[in-house]
Amino acid sequence: MRVIVTGASGLLGSAIYKAFKNAGHTVLGLANSRATGELQKLDLLDSQEVEKVFGEFHPNWVIHCAAERRPDVAEKNPDGTRKLNVEIPLHLAQLSKSLRFTLIYISTDYVFDGTSPPYTPASITNPVNLYGQTKRDGELSVLGVSGARPVVLRVPVLYGPTPNNADSAVNILLDIVADQSGKQYKMDHYATRYPTGVEDIADFLVRLAALPPTRPIPPILHYSAGEPFTKYEMCLVFARILGVPHSHIIPDAEAPKGDAATTRPRDCQLYTRETEDLMEGYGGLGWTPFEEWWVEYLNKKQ
Repeated sequence: MRVIVTGASGLLGSAIYKAFKNAGHTVLGLANSRATGELQKLDLLDSQEVEKVFGEFHPNWVIHCAAERRPDVAEKNPDGTRKLNVEIPLHLAQLSKSLRFTLIYISTDYVFDGTSPPYTPASITNPVNLYGQTKRDGELSVLGVSGARPVVLRVPVLYGPTPNNADSAVNILLDIVADQSGKQYKMDHYATRYPTGVEDIADFLVRLAALPPTRPIPPILHYSAGEPFTKYEMCLVFARILGVPHSHIIPDAEAPKGDAATTRPRDCQLYTRETEDLMEGYGGLGWTPFEEWWVEYLNKKQ
């Protein structure tokens, strides 16, 4: 199979690129600001160049990971975020129609408002911040192209191997826990998250691509690990693994007030039964427990 991965230098994209290559597929990894090594530099806003690259490669699947994924950055640059998160996916869906490839659009649990979890693929979206709004609008744009072959894959907060812990809202907590300088950190103990490993998502997508035609993929899928944590609770796990004190991390169980921070939903748990049923006999969801993954990963790095 011939696969294009956009955002292939990012946390999720790099894991997906590696997994499909290891599975023996022909993979083109695209990146823009961090196009190094095997990755091809491509500005996805350059529609003519995108059409040229895609037309020459003839992909069977395009997995679209490139996006503005930082809610606080999105609020400060709404126009740029809409271009990345809405206009580019629309163009890729139009190409999906003309070039006849399956488009996997990576979306987020933040398309929901967090007031009535768990959310099924059919649940009504109601994003509470600009990031969630643009990802929801991206979903609508790809699903609205008649004749295209889109699949929306919603995922929660992600973690995994990365050279820079700041690339993940979960990995960065490791640095905070390890900081024993005496600095104190106020840590969210209000919002419940379901941290999910990018390697698990990548493995799931490889298996999804191998499903027989008798198992058609629905237009919206949810993939999520099943363990709930607040950010403070993740920090406690890291402190236990690292064997360091955590008294410098102060739990904050108050709901965010006013405009002090970008609004975050409280609990956007993704209901995954449809995905589990789809993958029955093909490895199921196959997610790794949070602490188990981190223990193994950190032991390898020592």
